[in-house]
Amino acid sequence: MRCYYSTVANFYVQNFGCRATQADGAAIERQFQERGLDRATSAVEAEVVILNTCTVTSAADQDARSAIRRVHRENPGAQIIVTGCYAQRAPQELAALPGVAQVIGNSHKHQLAEIAVRESTHSYVSKSAIAQTFVPLTRLTAAKDTGLTRNQHPIFVSDIFAHTELIAAPVFDAANERTRPNLKVQDGCDNRCSFCVIPFVRGQSRSLSLDRVLQEVNSLVAAGYRELVISGINLGRWGRDLDEGVRDEVSEGGRPVRGNEHAAGNGVSSRTATLDEKRLRHLICAILDHTALEKLRISSVEPMDWSEDLIRLVAASPRIAKHAHVPMQSGSDAVLRRMHRKYRPWHYREKIEKIRSAMPTAAIGADVMVGFPGETAAEFEETRRLIEDLPFTYLHVFTFSARPGTPAADMGSQVPQQVARQRSRMLRDLGEQKKMAFMQSFVGKSVAAITLAREMDPVLGKNCETEALTDNYLKMRLCGQYQPNRWVRARVEGIEDGALIACLAD
Repeated sequence: MRCYYSTVANFYVQNFGCRATQADGAAIERQFQERGLDRATSAVEAEVVILNTCTVTSAADQDARSAIRRVHRENPGAQIIVTGCYAQRAPQELAALPGVAQVIGNSHKHQLAEIAVRESTHSYVSKSAIAQTFVPLTRLTAAKDTGLTRNQHPIFVSDIFAHTELIAAPVFDAANERTRPNLKVQDGCDNRCSFCVIPFVRGQSRSLSLDRVLQEVNSLVAAGYRELVISGINLGRWGRDLDEGVRDEVSEGGRPVRGNEHAAGNGVSSRTATLDEKRLRHLICAILDHTALEKLRISSVEPMDWSEDLIRLVAASPRIAKHAHVPMQSGSDAVLRRMHRKYRPWHYREKIEKIRSAMPTAAIGADVMVGFPGETAAEFEETRRLIEDLPFTYLHVFTFSARPGTPAADMGSQVPQQVARQRSRMLRDLGEQKKMAFMQSFVGKSVAAITLAREMDPVLGKNCETEALTDNYLKMRLCGQYQPNRWVRARVEGIEDGALIACLAD
């Protein structure tokens, strides 16, 4: 195998954007490694450089273009392959940049390593012949002429809505790769928020099968991992496209087992789920029942998918991290309607209050957008007031960025950037105040945390403390040296630079 692919000795994947993109990047790495190729330590040292792009904002596009130019300048001999959401949205734009060898959209990401090696070795067919076998994406590109000439680089992009593949592999944070892997179990989105380009570059919602999820989780547990994060583009929609998501039974070692019969001690009654319940909750129950994972953390879930059953399950199980990230976007009813969001401010308030009531010490976070077209001072004030009223512990604040092809990009009354930036600062400051108040509430108390990595004293040059993360998503600096990937009880003694300062509890 290594001999056959000897013309492409090593590769490097650089990811941009969200956890889903990072998960795609991990799956791409797996593709290359299964073909016997080695992972380079940096883009400068690699013969093949894969840039896995994001396109959620104009700044994300700019970051990708800058990275392409930098790689070409620092490693002119590298074969640069651009993939991801930007590649799906505007392939010709990227193919025109110096140094780009191929543009491979999300529609063909599951074949990326095969295409890259095939192109490099010229073992199958010519570049122009390959390029002509695929239909270029025209839905969101500005250029009217999307045909390819023999002098252009191959573009591998087709209709993303016909795409049913879901590539997934665990993502390991480079700084903490021995501790908290992230597993993407869902991709795509069936919503049509007026500001969002993601459905058009990732396609319809699709799920990793239950059997495959359990296989991946059990493999990670066997490798020694103790906490796992499950994520997706629209995680709450997991299972709605799968037969497995509406079955009463799953297979474990050839033995039929009920998908939501819980092991003793989970705090949730055992019964057969109805079809409507067999969604994200069913997946979580299956992970609890059929793996020995110590701690499961759930990433972002839309407000309408936080059912009462799901809230009760997360609150009751000691094996689920007490953490809820619930995108809000706006606290104004009028703005939410223009955004085509599927809930109203009072619905959102009700969900957050139920989560806080069920989990008094949980981390509760939200995504908030400012500067949406037509956002008046009064509408922004509605958002600010709702955030002030609700028990958030952190915020992710974004400024609206017009995305080509989305309805919001053509709306009138665009908010001036100076006004949007000012509103963003106000909400970020409010978020920091809420985060600090939440952290202060734990001073003098004992909390559970997982150790991540040791930190060096810049003066003494030796390990003096250990980075950790609490069950409810707070950064911690633990006095002393401890191995990573250990759950500990620590007593919080203070707060410094946005982290809890703690020592092991007696």
